[in-house]
Amino acid sequence: MTVDDEMEIMGQRLNRKIRALFGRSLSIREVDAGSCNACEVEVNALANPVYDMERFGIHIVASPRHADMLLVTGPVTRNMELALLKTANATPEPKLVVAMGSCACNGGIFGETYASGGGVDRFMPVDVYIPGCPPRPQAVIFGLMVAVDKLEQKIKKSEVKV
Repeated sequence: MTVDDEMEIMGQRLNRKIRALFGRSLSIREVDAGSCNACEVEVNALANPVYDMERFGIHIVASPRHADMLLVTGPVTRNMELALLKTANATPEPKLVVAMGSCACNGGIFGETYASGGGVDRFMPVDVYIPGCPPRPQAVIFGLMVAVDKLEQKIKKSEVKV
């Protein structure tokens, strides 16, 4: 089985989960909190004709108000901290926060300095971590599968409380 075959199988499974859960596509707001742009290149690769994430029911949206998930890349720089928090507050519940890349997961090579506050989880709860510098598109798709499972659990918990 080739990498392309694995990607197709994972993508189709993800698409079935997304359709069952939402009845539509998964909308993602990507937030660059201060990265070197390597993770953004991989997100763009997911949108190109080779990976074509839209066929799996995944869309990048411009507004956090239309998003089901925040995909955060880079360490949270002091200059982006407020923007990230405002974006998270504007995203409707139940939402997912996914930290993509080593920097978003734990601060990476930047760590916690005068300019960087470290990983995303120092500022808000993170549901899924996708490690790598940068993570490969296959890892991102797998991380999104895990995230959709977590969102399904969140939705079930909120239905039980009502």
